Amino acid sequence: MKLGFEETQSPYASGSQSARAWTERWVHDWVYCPNCGNPKINAFPNNSPVADFFCAACRVEYELKSQKSVFGTKVLDGSFRTKCERLAASNNPNLFLLNYDLKQLTVLNLFVVPKHFFVREIIEERKPLASTARRAGWIGSNILHSQIPQSGKIVIVQAGRPVPKESVLSKWNRTLFLRNQGQEARGWIIEVMKCVEAIGKREFQIDDIYAFEDQLSRLYPDNRNVRPKIRQQLQFLRDRGYVEFVSRGYYRLRSES
Repeated sequence: MKLGFEETQSPYASGSQSARAWTERWVHDWVYCPNCGNPKINAFPNNSPVADFFCAACRVEYELKSQKSVFGTKVLDGSFRTKCERLAASNNPNLFLLNYDLKQLTVLNLFVVPKHFFVREIIEERKPLASTARRAGWIGSNILHSQIPQSGKIVIVQAGRPVPKESVLSKWNRTLFLRNQGQEARGWIIEVMKCVEAIGKREFQIDDIYAFEDQLSRLYPDNRNVRPKIRQQLQFLRDRGYVEFVSRGYYRLRSES
């Protein structure tokens, strides 16, 4: 995987326009499909709603966000209404997040968030544009990047070094079980996955998860049986090989490949 841009690729005088052209071309030329391993993905026509790329082999779609700085807690996105409509669609795109260096004309970091980590809770509605704006009343969205578990951020390039493809595909496959779950069910499972990560230990007790009971109760105020729900999600994650049952009340987070 070559990480440098071709300076002659872009006719734009603007740095941001050039960066967009360079990063899109680089993804088209060098990035493989994390879903099936196909060595090349194709670009949609410009201004296609939500998605930027697709894999001709498995038909999975991808959206690209790129910037110079490291992504913070929120990622600016498009129309709130369109984003919400796509959440439940089979062609909801996965998300590439790319950092670049314009001085060196190179990719620094690239990771992908699989679409099954996109639930309504991580999409934030922005304020409507002012009446004086060209698109007055238009409502955009933010992706709450900080609310995505680490297992949902699969690194492809880190600090200017590509991660082995086999590792990327393995980590992608590790959470594919989420894809067959409905929005509400996925939301609960992902929240428990985040709790497991927050414990910071491979082996943990059920009481470690119960420590997040108040937090989960605030997220799901209509649920009056949070502890049984936690146990249900841990059993689900155990059955899918995400965690292991060690002994009564004790679990182990399975290591990533």
